[in-house]
Amino acid sequence: MTTPLFIGVDGGGTGCRARVEDAEGNVRGAGISGPATTRLGFDQAMESIETAMQGALEEAGQKPEDRASIHVGIGLAGLGRKGAREALEARPHAFASVSFATDGLIACLGAHSGQDGGIVIVGTGSFGLARVAGQEIRLGGYGFPISDEGSGADLGLQSIRLALRAYDGRLDSTPLLADVLARFGGDPAEAVAWMDKASATEYATFAPLVMRHADNGDPAGRRIVQGAAEQIDGLVRALVERGAPRIALIGGLSSAIEPWLAPDVRRKLKPVDSDAVSGAILMAREAAGSGASEASAI
Repeated sequence: MTTPLFIGVDGGGTGCRARVEDAEGNVRGAGISGPATTRLGFDQAMESIETAMQGALEEAGQKPEDRASIHVGIGLAGLGRKGAREALEARPHAFASVSFATDGLIACLGAHSGQDGGIVIVGTGSFGLARVAGQEIRLGGYGFPISDEGSGADLGLQSIRLALRAYDGRLDSTPLLADVLARFGGDPAEAVAWMDKASATEYATFAPLVMRHADNGDPAGRRIVQGAAEQIDGLVRALVERGAPRIALIGGLSSAIEPWLAPDVRRKLKPVDSDAVSGAILMAREAAGSGASEASAI
């Protein structure tokens, strides 16, 4: 091959995407697969990544022997878990270089085209991340329920708490709280049984209900969403104080929560330039430019 190629991979908890681009930024192939997170185990995460990459490479017309000329950037959910990076870097690979980063960092790189900036992710979970002068700054995101304030899971948790208080007569009920309790057949014991097994994702299924009622003026809904917005405000302001010149709001709840943010915070926001896969490709290009041959391993 005479034209260098770059693969970017976004390995997340719900799915994995890969894309092949040439030196001019033209897309040559794309692939998708299932979840890729270290929480599922390293072998399963890497199997998903390999499946997505292989699909992208086949669409790009590449053969197995071509890998030695291809640079790879991989963003992976759960990479911050203790020992995860070291375990992945111990794996051999056939590429020119493979660089790892968290899925949050590649999203930040893509959002700002590799320039300094930050992101606040508002989805099932929430956290803030920035890259400033080559340094990565991360705030929050320690996991639900001890962290992830203002997230979809947090909205669900707060709505259930208030619904149970209303059931007790400790506060006035509202249409939102009645709807929340109705999901448990009006029986708090059912809510307790559900809680014993519920994941953050299941708590987050209540978020659209909360947002809809809040937008319609429901007092409890407004109370919950205003509290969540204050948490997101805090993440944005903290990243700006740490030197991030621009912030992008991303995630499944970002568009819904943005109108609830403080005016000064909304003025600090900007649209994303590109997606997380683009951020991973930028990382691969950086490794190629630095002459790295074994930056990380897959």
